[in-house]
Amino acid sequence: MVEQQLRPRGIRDERVLQAMATIPRHLFVPPTLRSRAYDDGPLPIGAEQTISQPYIVALMSEGLFLTGAETVLEVGTGSGYQAAVLSRLAKRVYSIEILPQLAKTARSRLTALGYDNVRVVVGDGNQGWAPGSLYDAIIVTAAAPQVPPALLDQLAEGGRLVLPVGVGEKQHLLRLRKAGGKVTQEDLGLVQFVPLIEGGP
Repeated sequence: MVEQQLRPRGIRDERVLQAMATIPRHLFVPPTLRSRAYDDGPLPIGAEQTISQPYIVALMSEGLFLTGAETVLEVGTGSGYQAAVLSRLAKRVYSIEILPQLAKTARSRLTALGYDNVRVVVGDGNQGWAPGSLYDAIIVTAAAPQVPPALLDQLAEGGRLVLPVGVGEKQHLLRLRKAGGKVTQEDLGLVQFVPLIEGGP
């Protein structure tokens, strides 16, 4: 996967490549799809949700510029695979999932596999997590119509926020950075994600 899909498409962060080379992606997909776990495409995980294709996981992870010292918020736990990757790149990961059954399954899976610096919680990720908390990096794994203001509020000075924004097929992967009280934005390209669910679990 790393040598055939990620390096050829421009992923350069060796920490990201190493994490994705060692994390057993096949354990994060339904048993009937394990033979396709390392294919270059998304796969359904139930509840009309998906596990993102490996390249997108790598691109978003690389886009956070993690050094290993950060506290990261992930919005949209899904299968838990992205959180597992982040756990190898950051100090602490909080992952919020609006669908309780997905959260329960991901939590059990991450615990069983030893990813002990990840905490999975149930809630509406549009509102961030733990009001008043600040995160060095935030990643959103579903597409919002616009950047949720609460996530910008919870982004620490110098922090990075990577998320897909848009509806339908018109989605762009954005990276926002907060510095000096200002937010700058970069477009990392076109993507297609399931929509970010709003409201309580």
